[in-house]
Order: sequence, then structure tokens, then C-alpha cells
Amino acid sequence: MIAVVGAGLMGAATAWQLARQGHEVTLIEAYEIGHKSGSSHGSSRIYRRAYGDPLYVRLTGRARELWQELEHDTGTQLLRLTGGLDFGAGRDPEGIADILAAAAVPHELLTAAEAADRWPQFRFDGPVLHHPDAGTVDADATVAAAVRRAAELGARVLTGTRVTGAEILNDGRVALSSDGPTVVANTVVIASGAWLPQLAAPLGIPEPLPPLQVTQQQVFHFRRRDPSATWPVFVHKDELNLYGLPSGSDGGPLPAFKVAQHDEGTPTTADTRTGIVDPASRDKVTAWVERTLPGLDPTPVAEASCLYTTTPDEDFVLDRTGPFVIVSPCSGHGAKFTPLIGAMAADLALGRAEPHPRFTLSRR
Repeated sequence: MIAVVGAGLMGAATAWQLARQGHEVTLIEAYEIGHKSGSSHGSSRIYRRAYGDPLYVRLTGRARELWQELEHDTGTQLLRLTGGLDFGAGRDPEGIADILAAAAVPHELLTAAEAADRWPQFRFDGPVLHHPDAGTVDADATVAAAVRRAAELGARVLTGTRVTGAEILNDGRVALSSDGPTVVANTVVIASGAWLPQLAAPLGIPEPLPPLQVTQQQVFHFRRRDPSATWPVFVHKDELNLYGLPSGSDGGPLPAFKVAQHDEGTPTTADTRTGIVDPASRDKVTAWVERTLPGLDPTPVAEASCLYTTTPDEDFVLDRTGPFVIVSPCSGHGAKFTPLIGAMAADLALGRAEPHPRFTLSRR
């Protein structure tokens, strides 16, 4: 039996992958399914192929295929394509275009004037990369659909159950202690996100984790001046490192657009976060929106916080050590890879694959 600790995006996807392959699996969640205390909530997360790193471009292609499988298996639309833009000198649109070309990912490199003609709700001051295979992922719907389908396929789902420790039994199995029932498993997948740093010692994970920084990030939603305008997702990097995407239901009843900084979060822990939005971040983001996105009213209509758990190199952690498979953190850019990370975690749990060298615990 395989236990999965954490029913956020990655844990839910791992349980779905294991259950659909006929394996006995128990999914353990400290809160309710779809809670908003971690990193896996909200109706709108960014999906994109554009990365300045060939590895992640390749992985997005594999993830795209598995999104289609997850949607088909659950009968739920999870991915909505809008196209995506990359701009700003620090983002290096020309360099990303070269990487996409090498991977045969459709894209086009536009001048600022060409891009402004197509998307007048933006202001551009340099080249703009556009690629059509980008859009949004509904995180709430993804978690709900994956957990529901895993349960339909025989997975046991325990909610309101906080894992507190582990004991390796004489036969090599792991007994997980919690504030609920004891769960005994052959392998334990730890997909606990921001709770990983504080769980590692009680679980007795035998190999040290890389340095992990948990931060509270702020996101802001702005009303669209023209509700009928078509908005692509974007990543911008210059004086600020920002991303934006249609808000889904998170921005309220009227069409809105979410904008947030990828960096500059507030250090915290999973259990001590305040949820209070940093006014300095609000000021920076709203000033940038006023300068750069004339298609938005620059006064936020909604705002929220979430958690990042980040490694120094912003690569994922996806490795096996003893009877444990570590499937987090994702450094703030993992949602788009959800079904692929679930598949990779399942392969590690079943002993069918080796970890990618860049995702190992021991990388330096």
C-alpha cells in the first residue's frame, strides 16, 4: 500500500495516477479537500510553455498530454487556453524564442508596436514573445476532480487527519502516526508543500532536504475596463518580476485579471502565516498596472495570499529516500505540471524510475 500525505495539487495527482494503475493508496489530508491554507487553491493558475530553460519546456509538453488525460478521465475541463506573452528586458523574449524554436513549440516574436496593435490593453517597450499554448489551470477544480476520481478508483481518502510522525517497522513498512488512525504503508509519498520543512524531522526522512524558503505571496485582481477584450496570460521581468492571468471566479462576479509578483514574498511558515496582504507589494503592483496595463482599472477589487516553498535554484524536489518519496516543493511554478508531477511521483513510489538529477535531494 502507498500512502500520500497532502491532498493539494501534487498529492491529488499522485493518488489519481496510482489509483488508475490499480494500486492500493491512502490519501491523507490535514484539512478538508480544497482548503485555502496552502499552495493549491484558487480558480486560476498560469499554464505556459515559455521557459528560459529547455528542461522545463520539454516537461510542459509532457504535462500538456497528461492534462488531456486527466480532463478525459474526470470529465472536467481544467485547462483554458488564452495564449501567453513574455516581455520585459529581464525576461529575454528573444532567448526564450530560441528555446521554443529548438523544441518546435509554436510561437512568434513581435515588435512592441505589433504587439500593441494586437493587445491594446498592454503597453510594451520592447520585443514581445507570443505563444498560443498558454492559459489558465483551475486549481480548485483540479484537486476536486483528481481526488474524486482517485476515490472512485478505490483510493481511501482521510481528511482532517494531520500526520505527526513515522516509525519504520521490522518488515520495512512505515507506520504513520496522526491525530486520526495509524496508517501502515510500504511507501509514503510526502506532498505536503509548505509543511514539508516541519514534517521532515518527525517523519525521520533519512536524507537532508535542500534549503527551503516558505513565503507568503500576495495576488491582486483588477477589473477589466472592456469585459469583452481577450486577455492572454503574461510573464514580465524588468524592474519587477510579475505574472498575470484571467482571474476566473477569484476576482469576483465581473471579469477581472490577476497580477502578482513572483518574488519578494514575506518569509513565514505554513502554520504562522498571517494572510494579511503586504501593503508595499500592493503599492508596487498597482503602480505597475497603472503604467503598463491601461486595459485594467488600477484599483484592486480583490486580493489574497498563498504560500510558495522555494529551493535556492527554483528547481523542484522530486526524489526517493528510503521508503519516502518527496514531491514538493515546486518553487511557485509547479501548478502547470500537476499531472506530470503526479505521474513522476507514482513512478518513483513504484520503483519504476530514477529521479531527474536536477530534482534530487542531494543536488548541490
